[in-house]
Amino acid sequence: MSHLGQLERTAPTGSPERLRVLLIEDDPGDAFLVQELLVEARAPVDLEIATSVAEARSRLRSVDCILLDLGLPDASGLSGLRELLNETTGTAVCVLTGLEDEHLGIAAVGEGAQDYLIKGQVDGVLLTRALRYAVERKRADENARRLREAQLQQAESARLERGLLPQPLVDPSTAGLVSFYRPGRHRALLGGDFYDVVEVSPGRLQLLVGDVCGHGVEEAALGVTLRVAWRALVLAQVPDDAVLPALEQVLVSERRSEELFATVAMVSVDVPAGRATIRLAGHPPPVLLTEGRAVPCEVDPGLVLGVLPGMSCPAIEIDLPGSDWGLLTYTDGLIEGLGGDTYDRLGIEGLCALLNGYRDTVATPHELPRWLVGQAELRNGEPLADDVAMLLLNAGGAQW
Repeated sequence: MSHLGQLERTAPTGSPERLRVLLIEDDPGDAFLVQELLVEARAPVDLEIATSVAEARSRLRSVDCILLDLGLPDASGLSGLRELLNETTGTAVCVLTGLEDEHLGIAAVGEGAQDYLIKGQVDGVLLTRALRYAVERKRADENARRLREAQLQQAESARLERGLLPQPLVDPSTAGLVSFYRPGRHRALLGGDFYDVVEVSPGRLQLLVGDVCGHGVEEAALGVTLRVAWRALVLAQVPDDAVLPALEQVLVSERRSEELFATVAMVSVDVPAGRATIRLAGHPPPVLLTEGRAVPCEVDPGLVLGVLPGMSCPAIEIDLPGSDWGLLTYTDGLIEGLGGDTYDRLGIEGLCALLNGYRDTVATPHELPRWLVGQAELRNGEPLADDVAMLLLNAGGAQW
């Protein structure tokens, strides 16, 4: 590429950043005049010159601004501008026109140029200001474009993730159900935790709360796969003892690596009979709420899904006391934070301590999960790092 070199003089200390400017001009006299104007204005500009669009093409991405003559041998009028705009995205463009072609400058701005200048009607100060304004305007336009793209992508992801959250299949007259979900990923709606509820027959519910290790996008996708598979198994009336082994088969076939595993709590509740059957696969036990007190269900924790495929998940039956009970099933993100002064980690014991006397503080079941997370974060000293999912089944419906 031919060029007249960089400007000899540099801007004084404390001046704005130096601009890299490519002048595309086939007239040596006009090119020399532009260079002299910038030198006289002591402009903080490094100037390179090309005599055609073809000659300039290899340097388009290494400059901040292009100063384009609209009367070039290989690109006359707006054709050269369109070619440059197609080949560059983050580079500002100012066009040079003659007095009789000012209409081309206006049209160039409409095509996407940041500004236009009329030859013979600018001095060094005005030229420098026009170049810098063009660069700043282009940067502002690019930032606005990136922001719009990020907002659109975030909105699309939010719609997708919201659509992947389950809609429990429960008759509200059977029992009160409160679900809570908060992913650990920043600005996400879906993590590796998952839950679902299906009323398989009048008064008989199946509940699922699970946790795929990790809380990234791939874990979220695997969690959705497991939840959908579980619902299909339940609706197909697969025997309860066969559901978790089948779910483990899905996990093993769908995971990207053998290191991925999942913990699961599956609870079958017969509301009229006041009985619940709990099956755990390495998951924290549900907590039984009654008369303002909280007691962890004594259940064999079992082995996590995906570590030793084929291991059985023992079933434990518990009694639900009369018509005054709640059953809270949750993921370990709720209890893994610090427990304040009393516990190293909040843990199950700390969770039950938080819940004792909950009716004195929490007016309705709907408020309980969010209140619990707030209390856990208060003791942790900062927001919980992991995903948190909760299901609260309450015999009293919307009230205690």
